[in-house]
Amino acid sequence: MTFIKALFVLLLAFAPASAAAETYLLMAEEDACYWCAKWDEEIAHIYPKTAEGKTAPLKRYDLYSEKPEVTFDKKVRFTPTFILVQNGVEVGRIEGYPGEDFFWSLLGMMFSRANIPLEQTG
Repeated sequence: MTFIKALFVLLLAFAPASAAAETYLLMAEEDACYWCAKWDEEIAHIYPKTAEGKTAPLKRYDLYSEKPEVTFDKKVRFTPTFILVQNGVEVGRIEGYPGEDFFWSLLGMMFSRANIPLEQTG
């Protein structure tokens, strides 16, 4: 019985982790950021209810204080910046907030380019 338990633990250690559990949208923001506030007003309350929000829950960080454990493609210089993170690595980015319509289009393209399927809503 001990051999079976050890084998099971070993298999779990090398099993691929679920992409959804390690996928999230990271929002870089700062105090007094007009476009961050605009995103909050137009999108923040909707985002968690969408397929994108279910697939990549939103996490936020202040650009000038906390540093998330993410391997970025390049330095984050603007707020808001939306970074699609999978397994701790940036796989896509939207710099700035282009308005509600363009945001959803760009976000969809980002998921598509990263080959991340969206969870179903409802």
